[in-house]
Amino acid sequence: MSSTVSTLLLRNLNDVFGEMDPVRRRAAVDEIFHVDAVFYDPNGGTYRGRDAIDRIAGVIKAQHPDFRYQPLDAPEVSGNGGRVRWVSGSPGKPPAYGGTDFIVAREDKIAVVCLFFDALPCSSPSVGNADNATNPCPRVR
Repeated sequence: MSSTVSTLLLRNLNDVFGEMDPVRRRAAVDEIFHVDAVFYDPNGGTYRGRDAIDRIAGVIKAQHPDFRYQPLDAPEVSGNGGRVRWVSGSPGKPPAYGGTDFIVAREDKIAVVCLFFDALPCSSPSVGNADNATNPCPRVR
């Protein structure tokens, strides 16, 4: 199950929330989400079912059509759940925001996704920032 959970986490980032083409995005939603899946966003939104998840993914992508998601680390998996930390922004520029996706899988599909927004890894002076040449904020690929 661990390779499946890892794959689901990355496909959710890239093929669903990172996909601009609505036909390809919907095909990915149908492939990786349970029919009764739920997506919880940090602003209090709850989206139930593939249609609702497809709609909100399209809305989010339309706000920043050139942004790409970049995992900060490999997905972490525990049982049928996992998480991946990521940043997002325009290619070649410092990330605009970051987050963590937590999922619970059931029958090799996503049953639940919880999104949390995180402070950027380079937003603290102790970690570095875009103006700090010794430890710059990573560029989005």
